[in-house]
Amino acid sequence: MKKAYFAISYSKRKEFDEEIEALQSLFDERGIELLVFVDKYNFAPNQEVLMMQTAFKEIDSSDILIAELTNLSVGVGIELGYALASKKPIVYLHNINSAYSPTAAGSADLSFNYDSVFEMQHKMLAALAKLL
Repeated sequence: MKKAYFAISYSKRKEFDEEIEALQSLFDERGIELLVFVDKYNFAPNQEVLMMQTAFKEIDSSDILIAELTNLSVGVGIELGYALASKKPIVYLHNINSAYSPTAAGSADLSFNYDSVFEMQHKMLAALAKLL
């Protein structure tokens, strides 16, 4: 089974329930595991090293990294950089009303913005067809 690592800001995660549910449905239909790291793991404030070791291990075992950067996030940037160094395909996505990250876009294999959950799901389907 293919696996996609979904990188998103921990502090803003709850604002994206609808988007993640739509992606989960899309990925389930295609037999792809969607790993939302911030949903699967919880770390204490003194477990920074374990957190990053776990994130890197999960990225290593993934086939693609999806970086949701509607809200710019240092953590997502680190995950994206690690995936880039590991030669993993990267998709950068963000809401059309948010700041554009030229560094994320320049590091990604595909990047797109979206205005609605439906548009995001449709564009992600095209991205998966190209990268997996």
